[in-house]
Parts: sequence; structure tokens; C-alpha cells
Amino acid sequence: MNLVIDIGNSRIKLALFSERDLMFNVPLDELKPEHIQVLLNEHHDLNNAIISSVREYPFELKTFLQHSFKNFIELDANTPVPISNCYETPETLGKDRLAAAVGATEIFPGKNVLVIDAGTAITYEIVTAKNEYLGGNISPGLSTRFKALHQFTGKLPLLQPADEFAVLGTNTQSAVLAGVQVGLLFEVQQYIEYFNTIYENLEIIITGGDAKFFDKKLKNSIFVHFNLTLIGLNRILEYNVKKT
Repeated sequence: MNLVIDIGNSRIKLALFSERDLMFNVPLDELKPEHIQVLLNEHHDLNNAIISSVREYPFELKTFLQHSFKNFIELDANTPVPISNCYETPETLGKDRLAAAVGATEIFPGKNVLVIDAGTAITYEIVTAKNEYLGGNISPGLSTRFKALHQFTGKLPLLQPADEFAVLGTNTQSAVLAGVQVGLLFEVQQYIEYFNTIYENLEIIITGGDAKFFDKKLKNSIFVHFNLTLIGLNRILEYNVKKT
């Protein structure tokens, strides 16, 4: 069995896989060695672990993982991955972005895929049918846009995403909602339409904490998958374990 740990900007995900099958995953505010020890006590065949973190995490957690697992990987730019990484500066590529690209090849093998990860930032990644990660773009995410309008202006209120909103605002609140949410939908829709003209039979996956916002709001057929990064991390772990 495999342990997958994804430490993002705002939350931690912990998942167990049996080879490539996701058994369960839980979100955590904090991860301590004793949490992992519980899993080790319950699953004696839990031999492999991978951690991906976009921020610093406790050194004692890394030490515990190194000593407790037969195969332990801390994902970085030098970790072998089962796709061709064409990014010009792989050392600056976000680990979550790379893992999501790998996950896309698991869900749609042999397909051109546009991966949209909607979180603190919203990223757009292209993976080709030849398993090539070509790169992608980074833009402010939904909540980040609301916060920016509030923080960098004198009077605009701090609003939260809403399910109901007009296309054209008729007061300050509805104008902010429309400007942020309709604007982001237009942005995403334009990316989809543009890449559809370049890549044949393009599949579209949306993941991340705000993925649900886009469900049924876009014209194109999209696949919402909240565990895409976890699937990609597990695939990277499996790939490296088989190489040893």
C-alpha cells in the first residue's frame, strides 16, 4: 500500500492507495508523525510513501517518513516522473502542477488534456497524447480576486463566492460578484476554446478547491476530479518503486 501526502497552500491531504486504487483520503489542518503511525499500525503492508509540499513542513515529519517506510520520496525537480517534462525551468515548477499533469495521463491515457486547477491560484496545464507536459499558465484564483479587490481599493467590500450572481452588476456588491465570477468564467471558457483549436479531441479536467464552482457553468464538457493531484502523486510513487 502507498501513503500519499499533499501539502498545499491552504490545506493538507492524506491518502491511502492500494497500488493505483484510491482507498480513502482525508483533509487535515495539521499533520504529525503520530497520525501516520496510526495508519502504520492498521496497515502492515503500508511500505511506500510520497510527500509533495509547496511550503515548509516540520523536519521531524520528514525524518519519521524516512525511517518508517521502505520507499520514501520527497517530490522535487530531480524525482523521475512517468511523463516528459518540457518545462524550461523544472526546478521552479510547482509540485502540485506536475502531479496534476501526471494524474491527467492516468485518467485520460493517450489523450490531449487541459488541466485546470482552481485554488488559491488557477493554473492551466497542457499534457499531450504523447505524455508530454508542455507547460501552463498561472492566474489569480477565485478567492484571491475577491481579496485583491478589497485589499487594494479603498471602499470595495470583501465578498465570498456566490452560487447566484448576475452577468451585469446593478450595485457595488453585485458588480464585484459579476466582475470576479463572470470574468473568471470568461477567462476559463476562452482558454478552453483556444486550446480546442490547437489540440485534437482535447479532454478537460478541472480540479482544486474551487472546481465545483465551474461545474455546469461552462459550455464545454468537463470532467471534475477533486483527487487529481493525489492520483498523480501516487502514480509517481508507483513509477519510482518499480524502478528500484
